[in-house]
Amino acid sequence: MHYRENWYLDAWCHLRNGLRCFAVDGIQQADILETPAREVDDTTLDRVLGAGYGIFSGHKVHWAKLRFSAERARWVALEQWHPQQKSWFDREGRYVLEIPYSDDRELIMDILRHVPEVEVLKPEALRQQVLARLQEGLARF
Repeated sequence: MHYRENWYLDAWCHLRNGLRCFAVDGIQQADILETPAREVDDTTLDRVLGAGYGIFSGHKVHWAKLRFSAERARWVALEQWHPQQKSWFDREGRYVLEIPYSDDRELIMDILRHVPEVEVLKPEALRQQVLARLQEGLARF
């Protein structure tokens, strides 16, 4: 799979005993095993690897609710963050975006690139994670 200018391999992880997405440039060694490959149907791949946000997967899906300023809304409204996203403009012309995620790492990176024109409305745990990253960044300056 090609995603954000990088190649990934969706495959069965014998160590974790489950489907995983591996960055091809991070694979240091490949071994030929006597065990036959497992065939995984597309429905299972989508359910396990496609439910969350970005390249990260997981079984427990949360929903983020973000609100972008009216100025930033012009651009963000043209982007697709996730195939199952829900979005609308509020009365003040701000853009509200709801997206599923199971791992917050990539989502936080995408939220931070829109600071200060974005606010995390829900869930509170994601809001606190973004706030912690902002505070860490400010401490470096």
